[in-house]
Amino acid sequence: MLVKRRKASEVSSEQNAYLRSLKQHTRKIMAGRFLLLATFLLLWEIAARQKWIDAFIFSSPSDLAETFWDLLWNGNLLLHFGITLGETLLSFFISTFLGICIAILLWWIPSVYEVTEPYWVALNSLPKSALAPILIVWFGNTTKTIIIASVSLTIIVTILTVLNGFQSVEEEKVNLIYALGGSKSHVMVKLLLPYNIPVIMNVLKVNIGLCLIGVIIGEFLSARAGLGYLIIYGSQIFRMNWVILSILILCVLAVAQYQLLLWVGNKISNRFQ
Repeated sequence: MLVKRRKASEVSSEQNAYLRSLKQHTRKIMAGRFLLLATFLLLWEIAARQKWIDAFIFSSPSDLAETFWDLLWNGNLLLHFGITLGETLLSFFISTFLGICIAILLWWIPSVYEVTEPYWVALNSLPKSALAPILIVWFGNTTKTIIIASVSLTIIVTILTVLNGFQSVEEEKVNLIYALGGSKSHVMVKLLLPYNIPVIMNVLKVNIGLCLIGVIIGEFLSARAGLGYLIIYGSQIFRMNWVILSILILCVLAVAQYQLLLWVGNKISNRFQ
């Protein structure tokens, strides 16, 4: 009993030491990231003040901060941000839901995929931005066009990636469920979906970025509000601070969305372990 207690205490101390080292490593990484960002902003500000770069074209952190507060209180910045965020989330949920459903259908009826495979490949290789002018003619200069443009950018990738994940599951495991009296629905619910959670989470991480890109492309062409509209309008009237600030906000939004999906993915993975 004494030996077992000593071994347990040794394991516990080693585990605590490992956890402390892991926390220290995380702090160092976060400090390094903050230091890198602070250095970049400082050099950017110095370069603008010393006229090493043209502040009218490249702006500066202090000018961007002033522009941010001005747009926040007087320029409907929250409205533009909210519209872009809403369009991104809506297109993300639509493309992900439809993509997974279509992938399930193609796995469920293999003959459908065999017939349509060349068309999926052709649609996947098609430059989606080329569809935007056509979509404007078909659906008009509305929010619907922006959503459809964003969905078209992500849904094919979702379908092919998830379907490939379904097809990569070992056939022996599928046959075992059938041998035990299971049906296709049992294979899907008990095997394919849980097995492909990492694949689906990776698809979500890719989709959230592609949906944001699709929304911005749509707002460039057919929008009266949103961060994409603010970028185009700012460039037309030579308000470069508006353009650069909108781009920085998009970067922050993309990182925040990715980190949120990463956190959700870790929670889901831990639940199924």
